[in-house]
Amino acid sequence: MKNLVIVESPTKARTIGRFLGSDYEVIASMGHIYDLPKSKLGVDTEKDFEPQYELMKDKKKTLDQLKRASKNADRIILATDLDREGEAIAYHIAQALADSTSRVAGSSSKSHEPRATGHKPFERIVFHEITKEAIDEALNNPREVDKNLVDAQTARRVLDRLVGYKLSPILWQKVRRGLS
Repeated sequence: MKNLVIVESPTKARTIGRFLGSDYEVIASMGHIYDLPKSKLGVDTEKDFEPQYELMKDKKKTLDQLKRASKNADRIILATDLDREGEAIAYHIAQALADSTSRVAGSSSKSHEPRATGHKPFERIVFHEITKEAIDEALNNPREVDKNLVDAQTARRVLDRLVGYKLSPILWQKVRRGLS
């Protein structure tokens, strides 16, 4: 059985990989893979402030690596950080992998989480310390992605963008150029 574990940092990937052994491949996403576009607002104010995420240019290789690894995995385990940022990263990775491997991105009535079909569900694990015991405990108690945390991160990101795009030009005129 081959298991794919996706974390955010390469340091965590190496450490966790030593704990888990050869049945696990641990890959770092290096943070977010999707973001709002840099050159425009990226929020559709006419459609309930829907964000217009796009793949970050420097993450194409990382996503390709994750796609290749997921094709050979029996389990795909999302082990990003346990805060709302980590939850959003896990959610976006699950979406990208579900879309890329012909898995249907579906919604359960509760979580609206991307789900793999067949024998490869996405599992979300969280841990508060990087020890073998904590990792083993998390692997024995996987959960779904918490859509409430994802929504909270999305709302914060959209609000930051709206305020930044609308307020920064005023600050530049009234206070000092370059403030954000």
